[in-house]
Amino acid sequence: MTNTSDFLIENGVLKKYTGPGGDVVIPEGVIAIGYSAFSDCTGLTSVTIPGSVTRIDGAAFRGCTGLTNVVIPAGVTKIGYAAFFDCTDLSSVTIPECVTEIGAFAFGGCTRLSSVTIPERVTRIGGAAFQGCMGLSSVTIPEGVTEVGSYAFRDCTGLSSVTIPETVRKIGAGAFFDCTSLGGVTIPEGVREIGEDAFSGCKGLSSVTIPETVREIGKGVFSGCTCLTSVTIPDSVAEISEKTFQSCTGLTSVTIPDSVTEIGSGTFWGCTGLTSVTIPMNVTEISKSAFHDCKALTIHAPAGSYAQQYAEANGYPFVAC
Repeated sequence: MTNTSDFLIENGVLKKYTGPGGDVVIPEGVIAIGYSAFSDCTGLTSVTIPGSVTRIDGAAFRGCTGLTNVVIPAGVTKIGYAAFFDCTDLSSVTIPECVTEIGAFAFGGCTRLSSVTIPERVTRIGGAAFQGCMGLSSVTIPEGVTEVGSYAFRDCTGLSSVTIPETVRKIGAGAFFDCTSLGGVTIPEGVREIGEDAFSGCKGLSSVTIPETVREIGKGVFSGCTCLTSVTIPDSVAEISEKTFQSCTGLTSVTIPDSVTEIGSGTFWGCTGLTSVTIPMNVTEISKSAFHDCKALTIHAPAGSYAQQYAEANGYPFVAC
């Protein structure tokens, strides 16, 4: 049984737990679990959070390596920065429907976390919120989320499927970086920006369709996606940034849309399987390293285009189209 003297509580905020751990019951009437209240309490195995709690502040349970599961009560609206960071034994968590914000690093490093349900009121998944959750196999991001934060699911190596709703407008930098088991992803209509390295290192990713709403594809978005065999680039994209498809060794052909005017540095560097690229007349700048090490490549483009000049200057076979 928990001793009430183990808790430092001020104005309803649990400031610090000083007990030995084990199965802890937080007293009724506590309205918030304060910053770092249980931080590094490695002996904590379970915690009962009363229904009076409305927020869990930053680092509240950070480093509680013995904590195996937690039920967050229905009244909680915010899970703060790194609230459960490095709770390496945490295998399941229930996030209540009232939560609107999942803070950065909230569950980062929870390597055994195998399932999580993100409630529909959440509008933003913070940066690195689930980074390193290697046990996660699938995630459904609910309608209402507008942004998947930078590195939100980085190194979730067991993640094989993800559902992204049409409400999402931005996929942050490195959001799915090194999710090596991710086999396919549908980027929905409505997404306007895909941050740099968003899907970099997703070695199992075989195909991707980028919707017409996307205006910006960041650097290295699909770099290292070695199983990627096909990609559709929409007419809304004006520039293919540097290293976008670097080392996509399974990519065999690409058609560049008429809207593109520039192909950046190292865009297709190391795409050793690329045999054909179709480049429109509107392209007026191609980096010398854009197709570095694409030894089997033939460039298809209109006669008299900049792409023809580029092909001839860099020793690529050219076919007028």
